[in-house]
Amino acid sequence: MAHSKSALKRIRQNVRHAERNKPFRTRAARTVRAARSAILSGDPSAAELVRAAQSALDRAARRSIIHPNSAARRKSRLAQQLKAKLAAS
Repeated sequence: MAHSKSALKRIRQNVRHAERNKPFRTRAARTVRAARSAILSGDPSAAELVRAAQSALDRAARRSIIHPNSAARRKSRLAQQLKAKLAAS
């Protein structure tokens, strides 16, 4: 347990920030999961879901909820998966 006043305040801030950021992190994760499952199942709306996932990742990165490089990496991998699935079809 924290002993100093500043450490106690930092704990309170971390809780508040985590609650504020949770919807953006969850939205990004859910849209990526939906896009990935649509790609694997061959859903015709997979490209639209990938765009939605990329948008959610960008929003999370813009708010510094996830690292910008992490968002770029996830977007790239989604696009690669979609392209590979479309080429195989």
